[in-house]
Amino acid sequence: MDQPRLTMFFIVEPPTYQNMACYLAASIRAAFGQSVAMVGYCPAHRLPEVSPEVITVLSRMGCTVRPFTAEGRFDPPYPHGNKLLAALEPRETEFSAFLDSDILFLRPNDVGNLVKDGHVSLTPAASMVWGGQAEWERIYATCGMELPSERIRLMNQRYGGDRIPYFSSGLFVFPEQHRNAQGKRFPEVWMEMAQTIDADPDIPKKRPYLDQMSLPLAIRKAGLDWNILPKEQHFILGGMKRGEPLPQEPQVFTVHYRKWDVLRETGLARQAKDMLQQQAGVRRMAQVSKAGTAAEAAE
Repeated sequence: MDQPRLTMFFIVEPPTYQNMACYLAASIRAAFGQSVAMVGYCPAHRLPEVSPEVITVLSRMGCTVRPFTAEGRFDPPYPHGNKLLAALEPRETEFSAFLDSDILFLRPNDVGNLVKDGHVSLTPAASMVWGGQAEWERIYATCGMELPSERIRLMNQRYGGDRIPYFSSGLFVFPEQHRNAQGKRFPEVWMEMAQTIDADPDIPKKRPYLDQMSLPLAIRKAGLDWNILPKEQHFILGGMKRGEPLPQEPQVFTVHYRKWDVLRETGLARQAKDMLQQQAGVRRMAQVSKAGTAAEAAE
């Protein structure tokens, strides 16, 4: 079998994200088989708190959990920045894909649907609640950049004209070997853009939107372009669409459910548990220790 071209990585952090990460990992294996590598990242100071059952379940699916330093990287602390910090970590594949832990793949997929040379693949954000279009002028000026000429529709946008590009950071795919003119990887540039914006006191409402606010600037500053994926590759549930059934056509490959209750309301919680059973032999993490106890008693 060929070596994977793509590593899918995500945050494994207690208490909530560690369990979600297991269901995500199972859905990755169900959708992509062994064609992708997987890495879970946990802030180093939280790693001792990660459940042993979670480590076991992820290991069964070929997913290692790696620590990264989070303390002192943002001032004040910025939990949403964990995805920037995890992206900075080294990986061995040609491409990497970051996924929020509250994501689930629903059907067989192909790496070729997500990767594109010279591009960051991602979807428009569902909405932009932290400001109006005029805010972008200050943001780009702070980073010494001109506004992009392109305009897009946000994923859940129902009214108004096209907007300055603004993307979700919940799922994005980038080339690992690419370097810009200064020899920097995309995650390094993204971190620089985020820190530059964060340091400007005249840009309001940066937290918790700093990661997405800086993302389109980082793509261009890194010498890359954006590859806008069809929304069925990153379909965002909840919000203004909560309670609506999942579209039948086109078929949705990937959902971003945010809360387990939303997954249950959409009728997908059973599928998530079925995939975990198929890929790791349990339907929930508590079954790992119970199975171990039963096996010991039988010996």
